[in-house]
Amino acid sequence: MTPSIHLREAITEADWAAVQAVRTRVFIEEQGCTPEEEWDAADAAEARGRTVHHLLATEAGVPVGVARWRLVGDTVKLERFAVVPEARGRGLARALVTHALDAARAAGHRRFVLHAQTYVTGLYASFGFQPVGGVFDEAGIEHVKMALETG
Repeated sequence: MTPSIHLREAITEADWAAVQAVRTRVFIEEQGCTPEEEWDAADAAEARGRTVHHLLATEAGVPVGVARWRLVGDTVKLERFAVVPEARGRGLARALVTHALDAARAAGHRRFVLHAQTYVTGLYASFGFQPVGGVFDEAGIEHVKMALETG
C-alpha cells in the first residue's frame, strides 16, 4: 500500500457519502448489482458506528476503497470490500482486511465470516480464512463462504 493512502472508520456524513460513491461505482456500475442488492439495513444511519462499522480508504483525499464489518450473533461478518479500479494492485484490499480484522479484534471479537467473490478467495485464505461449503450465487456473482476463528 502506498504511504499516501489513509484508512479510517467512516463516521461523518461526508465519509458516508464517500463510502456510497465507492460502493456504487464498484458494485452497481462495474459489477452490475442492483441498488436493492447493494444497500441494506446495515447501511442505515442509526447502525453506522454502533453495530456496523464502515471503513474508508482515501488517497490524497479521494475515496479509493471501502469495507464494512458488523456483529451477527457472536460472529463478525466482514463484507462490502471494494477498491476502485485505478487503486487496485497496490495492496489496498489487503490493508482493508487487516484494518477490519484489527478493529474487530480490538473490540474483543474472535470469530469471523465472509462471503468472498470466488476470484479473491486467495486474499482471504492468506489471512487464514477457510472455505465453508461450495460456490453459491449472490447478486449474480459467484461467492464462497469463508470463516476464521482466532484465539
